[in-house]
Amino acid sequence: MRKRLSVLVSLLVAAVLTLAACSGGGSKNEEGGSKGGVKTEKKENVLNLVSTSDIPTLDPSLATDQVAFFTFAQTMEGLYVLDKNDKPIPGVAKGEPEKSADGKTWTIKLKDNAKWQNGDPVTAKDFVFAWQRTVDPKTAAEYAYMFENIENAKEITAGKKKPEELGVKAVDDHTLQIKLVKDVPWMQALLAFGSFNPQNEKFVKKQGDKYGTTVETTLSNGPFVLSQWKTEDKWTLKPNKEYWDKDKVKLGEVNYKVIKDLQTALNLYETGKADSVVIESQNVAKYKKRKDFTTELVATSRFIRLNQTKNKDLANENLRKALAKSYDKNAYTDSLLKNGSLPSDTLMIKDFVKMPDGKDYKDGVKSPLNYDKKEAKKLYDKAKKELGKDKFTIEYLTYDAEESKKAGQFMKEQIESNLPGVTIKIKQQPFKQKLKLESNKDYDVAYGGWGPDYPDPTTYLDLFKKDSPHNQSGYSNPEYDKALDEANSDEMLKDENAEKRLKLLQKAEGMLLDDAAIAPVYQDGVARLRQPYVKNWQQHKFGGDYSLKEVEIAGAKSK
Repeated sequence: MRKRLSVLVSLLVAAVLTLAACSGGGSKNEEGGSKGGVKTEKKENVLNLVSTSDIPTLDPSLATDQVAFFTFAQTMEGLYVLDKNDKPIPGVAKGEPEKSADGKTWTIKLKDNAKWQNGDPVTAKDFVFAWQRTVDPKTAAEYAYMFENIENAKEITAGKKKPEELGVKAVDDHTLQIKLVKDVPWMQALLAFGSFNPQNEKFVKKQGDKYGTTVETTLSNGPFVLSQWKTEDKWTLKPNKEYWDKDKVKLGEVNYKVIKDLQTALNLYETGKADSVVIESQNVAKYKKRKDFTTELVATSRFIRLNQTKNKDLANENLRKALAKSYDKNAYTDSLLKNGSLPSDTLMIKDFVKMPDGKDYKDGVKSPLNYDKKEAKKLYDKAKKELGKDKFTIEYLTYDAEESKKAGQFMKEQIESNLPGVTIKIKQQPFKQKLKLESNKDYDVAYGGWGPDYPDPTTYLDLFKKDSPHNQSGYSNPEYDKALDEANSDEMLKDENAEKRLKLLQKAEGMLLDDAAIAPVYQDGVARLRQPYVKNWQQHKFGGDYSLKEVEIAGAKSK
């Protein structure tokens, strides 16, 4: 996701807008009485949603962003899907994998009634083709590294072996065999991730470079199909008549509208033309006592990347630590955001991974990067002495959204006030340009974040290994890399070593934070209004943000 999936998740408001709903226009959504802003009834079996950006691509091999992945969750189905508790359950697969004695060879039977929207059967060959295409260096898939636990994947992406040598084969049309490097406990959940979706070889090759860019060049095998897509404007989903489990799909239509302004969405909600909307901090006080108001934590970690390669001053550890300790995170979340976000001194988030004794993994991570302006000043004085200068100009890269401007200004005021001599220059860039600057390491510090792709701490920690494609700040610590490699060894992955492994990962994260590779800020929260007639919404902590398969409008006529 959940970029890159996770990089798009870094967009300040993108992650919280995925639940917002907005009418495409017309009076049909105004039916039903209301009380204190709460609609009691809606007769149309239509759900209207808002997205802060258009879908860049619906090619599973090339998709790297949040919008594509939450769309995949509705229009595509892999071997497994996530249930309401984020546990993998059979999708195209008939049941659980049959594992070899060492757990490294998985045989998965496929449903014989799974079909593409054009009526073609979904076969094991569709998975083999899709995965080989993704790891093929010619495809240049950023998420190819997600396949590295499949035999030969790493060698293929490095150009040392051919895509046909990937450890996956179609035993027959409805039997898939996968050879793994390690029997990692999160592998089945990873198979529910959008990058592992099947692809219809005949269709994909016919579309060529246009695959996944229009309604006509997109093919679905999930609960919904794409029926309309107007670039930078809107897209529409309708039930897939060929879907094997179509009787559970209740909605007759899902409309997405690209709207970047939260106030516009709120106005639509207030006039009865929106079902749900995220609200900005300045509106929380006005709505927080209403019955349709909620706040909750979501699975996104926010932090500042500290690039050690462009601005050579940032190669100084004391300067990085001074910056990381110089801003008041409680003020940031309580005064600026007001949406339930949680101040954080760590990379990992709360309520995501539990220790065997039930305690939160995050609580065992030691971090020196708490807000402490006196200590920040001491570290800053050391840095000035080491660098032989007392004035520093640092460019702060962020997004071009209005909310990002407010957040950047807050950081500027805090840092410049607590570290006299530091000048922060805010650089706002459109999403795609910001990603490019980060990928090229062409920035000083950058506001960003990460949403998890699978349920393990390494979904965060692997970002900062020296050879990670997402390590965009030049961080390198051999001991850190060694600890992660050890944590993912066959021995450590045994069930009896679960506690020992997680403690090793906690120690590794402590190294990362002690090196001030990043400056943690907070864990995302979301404040929203949602009408009570929207039932069975299924939110996910990783992968696609949510599933609409069983969502229904209470009281609405069937489609």
